Amino acid sequence: MKRLSLLRHAKSSWDDNVKGDFDRPLNRRGREAAVLMGAFMEENAGAPDCVLCSSAVRTRETLDIMAPLFSARPDIEYSRGLYLSSPADILGAIGAASQQYAHILVIAHNPGLHMLAMEIADPARSSAPDLGRLAEKFPTAALAHFEFDIDGWNAPLRRRGALRLFATPKDLAVEG
Repeated sequence: MKRLSLLRHAKSSWDDNVKGDFDRPLNRRGREAAVLMGAFMEENAGAPDCVLCSSAVRTRETLDIMAPLFSARPDIEYSRGLYLSSPADILGAIGAASQQYAHILVIAHNPGLHMLAMEIADPARSSAPDLGRLAEKFPTAALAHFEFDIDGWNAPLRRRGALRLFATPKDLAVEG
C-alpha cells in the first residue's frame, strides 16, 4: 500500500511589495494554519517519507513550518515544475519518485492540485462526506490524504485512491 497526501500551500500575502506571484510569502494567518495542519497531518496521516514541493516561496515556507512537526525527517525535493502545475505534471513528479517511499506529500497550488485530487479519488473507496467537501473546494492549507493498493508510484493513480481524510484549517478553527 502507498499513501499520498496533497497539501495546498497556506495563505499568502498579497500586501507585500514582492516582484511577482512566485515570490509571495505566507501571511500571519497562513503561518498559523501551517502549524495546525502540520500537527494534524502527523497525528492523522503520519509523517511522509518524501515531500515533493513547489519551489515558490509560499510552498517552501509552508513546508519549513510543517516539517519540524513530523516525527521523522522526510526527503525533500523542490521543483519549479510543481509551480502552477497541471494534474499531469504532478502525476509525473509522483511517478518519478523512488519506489521505496511509502508516503509522499505534495505541496503545490490550485487549480492543478484540486483537479488532481478529484482525478485520483475512487468514489467507491473514499469517505463520501470528505469527497463531497473536496469536490466543492480545496482551500489554502487544505490536506487530502489518499491510500492506494499499488506496489509502486509509477502505477496509474487515476480513480484508484481511497480518500481517507480531507481537512482544512477552518475545520481546526483557523482559516488557512
